[in-house]
Amino acid sequence: MGQETIKLELIEWLAKLEDDETIQYLKALKNSKTENNDWWNDLSEAEMASIKQGIDDIENGRTISHEEVKAKYGL
Repeated sequence: MGQETIKLELIEWLAKLEDDETIQYLKALKNSKTENNDWWNDLSEAEMASIKQGIDDIENGRTISHEEVKAKYGL
């Protein structure tokens, strides 16, 4: 399938798209490719807080190994 055909297919799909979350995601994706934005600035406060908590957990040794998780869940 040629690039022009793919573009037309995507245009048709986007024109019919009604899912606001997907539309907002696609807009953020477009902006991240065309503007000099840092993806961090597009995160919600909750997402930022969650990432910061994860970093804090790692820095303070509050982690468990992959093997421990597998053993816990019988994987």
